[in-house]
Amino acid sequence: MRITLFGATGPTGRHLTEQAVAAGHEVTAVVRRPGSLPARPGVTPAVADATDPAAVDAAVEGADAVLSALGARFSRGPVTLYSQSASAITRAMNRHGVARLLVVSSSIADPSWRPTGAHFFNHVLDPLVNRRLGRTLHADMRRMEDVIGRTALDWTLVRPSGLFEHPAVTDYLTAPSSADGVFTARSDLAASMLRELGERRHVRTAMGVVTTAVKPNIAKLIWNEGVRKK
Repeated sequence: MRITLFGATGPTGRHLTEQAVAAGHEVTAVVRRPGSLPARPGVTPAVADATDPAAVDAAVEGADAVLSALGARFSRGPVTLYSQSASAITRAMNRHGVARLLVVSSSIADPSWRPTGAHFFNHVLDPLVNRRLGRTLHADMRRMEDVIGRTALDWTLVRPSGLFEHPAVTDYLTAPSSADGVFTARSDLAASMLRELGERRHVRTAMGVVTTAVKPNIAKLIWNEGVRKK
């Protein structure tokens, strides 16, 4: 399958690129800076700003499916990357007749998501980190979901929980809307997206994905994912 991948050089995008190539897919890896990702068998870099309609249009042309692993840091100011890129990508897909779209969102986008037995997370970390520090970022994720949900594309909103690095794919769990768990390894997030690309179990709906086999250091996760500058 020919996949156009936005956010290819990001933490999740790198896992997606490696796993997609290993599975035999051809990846057009969309990057913002020339030379940030060298061409290699199975991977063709394409330079584009994901919010630039003309550049996105060129990157989407010829694809069988589009995946987005775009991400932004927490900010006190407005965040628009998610919604603006969603508008550009979905319009390009419509123009070129590309139907299948998988986009990384967050479990936070599900207002009913509350992991079972996670008292400290639900009552301390979630209100402080996600609802306060990440307020503008998650607001734009919800706008992105709204933009995509109003299209006629075969979309899947992929909702991980707290993202962390782990080198291998584990026995992860998926569920409709959001999954019952606090953490998601990026390796598992990538694997769940590629499996959904083939299985199509969550078309025109959201899919939660969580990791239960391993857990990250919470302090390190907050620093790396929400505080440390790129």
